[in-house]
Formats: sequence, C-alpha cells, structure tokens
Amino acid sequence: MIFYHKFEVRWSDLDANKHLANSSYVQYCAQARMAFMTKEKMGVTQLSRWGIGPVILHERYSFFKEIYADQTVIVSVEIDGCSEDSSIYRFLHKFYTPDGVHCATSEATGVWIDMMLRKMTTPPDDVVEAMNKYKTPETVVLSKEDFKKFPFHPHNIDPSEFTV
Repeated sequence: MIFYHKFEVRWSDLDANKHLANSSYVQYCAQARMAFMTKEKMGVTQLSRWGIGPVILHERYSFFKEIYADQTVIVSVEIDGCSEDSSIYRFLHKFYTPDGVHCATSEATGVWIDMMLRKMTTPPDDVVEAMNKYKTPETVVLSKEDFKKFPFHPHNIDPSEFTV
C-alpha cells in the first residue's frame, strides 16, 4: 500500500533559483510522514500518550525535474525497510506532479525513541500493525548493522581546533 499527500507549492517554499528549495523537500517529506501517521492513528497526540517519537537518522535525495511555485506536488509514503520489531524503519518518498511526472525521490531511515529515556525503543503493536500495512514484498528487513552502512559517522575533534 502507498500513502499519498498533496501539497500546493508556496512562494516561501522556493529558493533563489525560483524552484522548490532543498529544505522544502525535507519539510514536505516530514509532513507527508506525519499525515500518514495521523491517518493511521499514530499522530502527535497518540505518540505523546505512548511516550515515543520518530527520529530520522539518515536522509538522502535524488532530484530529476524541477518543481515551481503554484504547482501541486504529490508526495508518496512507502515503507521501504523495517526491522522485525519495527523499531527501525526506512521510508521511501517520491515526488510527483498531478500528471504523474516523477520529480524526486527521498529515502529516510529512522528509529522510534522513548521520549523519557531518549533511547531507541520498540513501538506499540498499533504502530507495528500500521507500518505492516504499507510493507511490500520488496520491503527489506533492517537491523542496527544497517547503521554502519551510512556514509557518515561521528568523529570528534579537539575544540581548540576551532578557529572562529
């Protein structure tokens, strides 16, 4: 199953090149995910009751066609990957014009966290059931080992190196 969310591109969503700004792609994906979660009865209020929250750890984009002001854009939400207990997930988002032209794709990998402990957690059964509805035969099983495949990893430095 695929969830779709429609946006009207506003002037404030544009950058200096007069097309959809990179930051707007991030915001559209986040809003599409929240619309999906609200539809599936796991919106902000319910997440607060459960004491959990979604956290994106890695997000990447590919752009194919520009999106301009006053256009309508439709963003898909698909479950591309998920751990067995649904504590780790990967959303795939595709940006389309109303006539079906594919303009961009985003992949966002995240985890559910316990809002008090600030640690990764297994979500309630309601979340697992909702996410399972959007899995496909191509949905891959994820684990913490997949985090090692991210292109960036933390490397702390001595603060004396800052020359600001």
